[in-house]
Amino acid sequence: MKLNQLIQTLLGSRQPAQVSRPEQELLSSLLVMAWVVEARDPYTGGHLWRVAQFCELLAQKAGFAAEEVARIALGGFVHDLGKVGIPDAVLRKAGPLSDEEYAVIKTHPDIGFRLLHAHPLAALVEDAVRLHHEMPDGRGYPLGLKAGEIPHLASIVGICDAFDAMTSTRPYRAGMPQAQALQIIGKNLGTQFDAHFGELFIQLGESGVLSPIIGHTDQGIPLRHCGMCGPTVILKRAHRAGDHVFCGNCGADYLLQQKTPGSPLELQATGATGNAKDLSPEADVELIERLAKHQFAEAL
Repeated sequence: MKLNQLIQTLLGSRQPAQVSRPEQELLSSLLVMAWVVEARDPYTGGHLWRVAQFCELLAQKAGFAAEEVARIALGGFVHDLGKVGIPDAVLRKAGPLSDEEYAVIKTHPDIGFRLLHAHPLAALVEDAVRLHHEMPDGRGYPLGLKAGEIPHLASIVGICDAFDAMTSTRPYRAGMPQAQALQIIGKNLGTQFDAHFGELFIQLGESGVLSPIIGHTDQGIPLRHCGMCGPTVILKRAHRAGDHVFCGNCGADYLLQQKTPGSPLELQATGATGNAKDLSPEADVELIERLAKHQFAEAL
C-alpha cells in the first residue's frame, strides 16, 4: 500500500497523482506529534517504534489486508499522544504511582483524542489513541467498553502496549522476561486482553519473532545502558564512531567507539555531563521519514 492510498482513506478517492506533497507530509507531522511524548521520558525510549512493530506483526498474523495492517501499525506509534498533557512529576516519577497520580495518567487517552481531533488524519488512528486501555471485562478506561464494543485497532494496540511495558525496564523495576509477559497475557485473555488477538500474540512470541524488537529503538539498534540509570541512551541509525550521545535521564556524556569496521558501536563514558543544547530533544527525522514512506505506507 502506498502512502497516497493511506491518505486517501481519509481524504477520498482521488488518484495518487492528485495527492499533493503537503498532504503526504501530514503523516510525518502525526508521527512527530507522537514522538514529542517519548522525548519527555528517558525510560520509554523506543516504546512507540516497538509497539508499532508488534502491532504490525499481530495485524499480519490476524490476516488483515495490507492497508489495515499499516493503519494498525500507525495506531501503535501514535497511541500515547495524550501523555503530552501529563505533568513531568507524574510521567517521569521514579517509582510506582499513587492512586491520585494514576488517576492523572488515566486522563491521557481523552487528552490525546482532543489533541488529535483537529489533525486531518485523525480518523485513521483515533480509536488507538482513545481506546487502547479499554478491556473486554469493562474495567478499562476512559469509557468502560466491553468485549464486542472495543474496535480491533484498540484491542491490538492495547496488547502490544502492555507487552512492551512489561518487558521494558523502569527506574523501579527491571523489564520482565518475554516468557513471563506472555504468560500474564495468557492468564488475562478475555478479561484484560482480547482473547482472539491475545492468543495470536502469544503464538508470535512462541515463534521468536518478538525477540529482535524487545529492548530496541529501531531495527538492529538496542537501547544502550547508562552506567548510572540503565537503558536510557538512544542511538540513531545516523550515529557514527566519534559522535557523542547523552543519557536522557542524568545527562551523562558518552563517546561512541567502534573496535573494528562493521562492529557494533560501544559507549565510552567521558565523565562529563551534556549542556542544555546537548540535552535538548531532537527528533529522529530519518526514522520518522522512513516509517512514513515505508512501514506506514505499505505492508512489509
